[in-house]
Amino acid sequence: MEGESEMNKPVLVIMAAGMGSRYGGLKQLDPVGGHGQVILDYSIYDARRAGFEKVVFVIKESIAEEFKARVGRRVERHMKVAYVFQRIDDLPEGYAVPEGREKPWGTAQAALAARHVVDGPFAVINADDYYGLSAYQMIYDYLCANQDGDTYEYAMVGYLLKNTVTDHGSVARGVCAVDRDGVLRDIVERTRIEKDGGDARYTEDGGGTWTALSGDTTVSMNLWGFNRSFLDEAEGRFSAFLDKALVNNPLKGEYFLPSVVDQLIREGRARVKVLLSRDKWYGVTYREDKPAVSAAIAAMTAEGLYPDELWPER
Repeated sequence: MEGESEMNKPVLVIMAAGMGSRYGGLKQLDPVGGHGQVILDYSIYDARRAGFEKVVFVIKESIAEEFKARVGRRVERHMKVAYVFQRIDDLPEGYAVPEGREKPWGTAQAALAARHVVDGPFAVINADDYYGLSAYQMIYDYLCANQDGDTYEYAMVGYLLKNTVTDHGSVARGVCAVDRDGVLRDIVERTRIEKDGGDARYTEDGGGTWTALSGDTTVSMNLWGFNRSFLDEAEGRFSAFLDKALVNNPLKGEYFLPSVVDQLIREGRARVKVLLSRDKWYGVTYREDKPAVSAAIAAMTAEGLYPDELWPER
């Protein structure tokens, strides 16, 4: 049936509601290409080449018009597009936004914003990261070939930590332990990782003490492949997260997507295949990162990996 196959086609969910706190400004909308293209344009172009036909943008309502004008409308000419809003007050019944809280509740809540428009397999990405074509091909092929059985069957594209750090400050990454079969054993969100020569280090106490990390450590860049089951699980676990966060960190506590994955792995409910990319990641965590990203895009365009104009007028 046509409707059924349409429903089971993987959808791309893009988390674009972040405030860009490290960057200062709407980094998702800062051009890096020759015709005003933003990183997101290249991500969607690669995803489309890999087979994705529908994209769901998770955005803040306050930037909706600017976002549609600068990104959405040109993509709409080539793909199916839906917009959903990540709202700070999108909370389970009985919960309220703490006084003084300004930011939404993190990546798991961002994914949840798509729960009313996604009912089959889907990939999730950050809006401000460049992942490379092979990442989308791997995740799309996985989602087409794998469905939930006795356990949830999920996937993640992993990167080598040394390919994902910046010279301009700290980054947040999900640090992964992977077994010999390429299955994720656990994942821990480290919110302050810094480059340290060819390797890296992280701190959990504001820089008081540091722990070394090998540059060859597998990390998550929030490129996940899920089935609808993930959204149901994340929704069901949101209250337990809030019960702790509202006490411990009411203004800045975040419901991280990897923490939901980690819970499901520990409970034996999910198996997460790690698809390793050797590509270099590009992103604009900091304003100073932008020239390197623009140069890399220009070089890839010159090599013929991308056309000069990604979304020609039809």
